[in-house]
Amino acid sequence: MNKFVPVMITPFNLKAKVDLEAVSVLVEFYLAAGVRGFFANCLSSEMYSISEDERLELTRHIVRRVRGRVPVVATGSFGLTVEDKAEFTRRIHDTGIDAVILITGHYANVEDDDAVLMKNFDKMFRLTGNIPLGLYECPAPYKRIITPGVFRALLDTGRLVYHKDTSIDLEKVKAKLDVARDVTNFEFYDAHTPNAMYSLQMGARGMSSISGNFYPEVLVWMVNNATDPARQEDVKWLQGELSRVDPLIHVAYPLSAKYFLRKRGLPIRTISRAVATELTVAQKRTLDEIFDSFQGWCARLGITPVPAEALSTPIPLDPPI
Repeated sequence: MNKFVPVMITPFNLKAKVDLEAVSVLVEFYLAAGVRGFFANCLSSEMYSISEDERLELTRHIVRRVRGRVPVVATGSFGLTVEDKAEFTRRIHDTGIDAVILITGHYANVEDDDAVLMKNFDKMFRLTGNIPLGLYECPAPYKRIITPGVFRALLDTGRLVYHKDTSIDLEKVKAKLDVARDVTNFEFYDAHTPNAMYSLQMGARGMSSISGNFYPEVLVWMVNNATDPARQEDVKWLQGELSRVDPLIHVAYPLSAKYFLRKRGLPIRTISRAVATELTVAQKRTLDEIFDSFQGWCARLGITPVPAEALSTPIPLDPPI
């Protein structure tokens, strides 16, 4: 079963504090859209702009809200040393997530060769016991793309269950998919929406892209239909539409996503710690036009957008254990 896994944004209140009530509504919105997992405490979550305690509190709240309905993963590789990263990995794993994601750029400096990367990953694996781990080629602090050879060596350790790829280049994606093809209990996700149809048809388990913070229902449709021979005309058409607007939704992200979700009726304020400026009139007009396109996509494909009013009163949380 293919999956769409959103990289979650973090709503903030008027004091720029994490708005956990809005997080609850957002979780239910994603689930109603048909997502089959969550990536919490990620770059879209503004993870570099929130404190260590906030990262843990946010992730713990998401796990409690999800209540085991789908898997949850979250970034854990924070700290100056590998020992620090291992300690935080243990702490965030204790929130109840299914796997801890390691940022590839956290394990070697930009000028370091792959021997340094492998040495630090080996140490990280030894310090984290049997905690399930994943990789993310996050653009920050810099994008460290894993080569097929390094990918093979890391998969051979048996520690990895998840990979979020940002290669963008389909030949590089294919090379890594070929390496992972026979690996069991492992899931490969492409982060680049313009690759969606192609990556899924080459064998990716799913998508995990920022576009899911605008129209998750559409990405769910894509992962469910990309390999269906009977839907190829619609799949190709939708891929063209998603690729057309993708550069536009990246402008002033994640404010752009927060504006879009608020336009959809969710209680998400256009407040960000990562982006200090407000959206311009022109940027809002562009997002309004994309919203109109989204409605047209849904009409053509028979998708029912999630009604925001159905999410206004989330189910109460279970009491803490």
